[in-house]
Amino acid sequence: MTSLATERLTLTPPTLADAAFVLELLNDPGWVRNIGDRGVSTVDQAGAYIADRFSATAWFVIRDAAGTPLGMCGLVNRPGLDHLDIGYALLERYAGKGYATEAARAVLAHARVLGHTTVLGITAPDNTASQRVLEKIGLRFVQMIDIPGWEGPSALYSV
Repeated sequence: MTSLATERLTLTPPTLADAAFVLELLNDPGWVRNIGDRGVSTVDQAGAYIADRFSATAWFVIRDAAGTPLGMCGLVNRPGLDHLDIGYALLERYAGKGYATEAARAVLAHARVLGHTTVLGITAPDNTASQRVLEKIGLRFVQMIDIPGWEGPSALYSV
């Protein structure tokens, strides 16, 4: 998989060297609140999560100009959805600076280069910050849906 670049960010495929960062991200309050507790509590488990979950789809580590990892952004082939879903998460200390929108816009453009004309987005119904990101990159609310493996309804967005 290739790297992506934006004005302020570099998005690189995750590697096992990112395990400590992934451990922090998966246990960040924002991730747990909006995505869910993945039960990852060690660096070894984070490495396995990278190998099992992030490397199986087009996920990227979002890095700033200094190379500091800020979050993740990628395309997910989620059960129950007919098209790829764009997902993203930042450590809470980097939220509100436009990084999620910038990264999501780059990943959406990459999806189009790969031939995906329809890309979806899902959020928790009360995750208005994530909904704003989806709207800024051109997705629009479609309906509330139930997704296998998720508790409660999700807001579905589509290009």
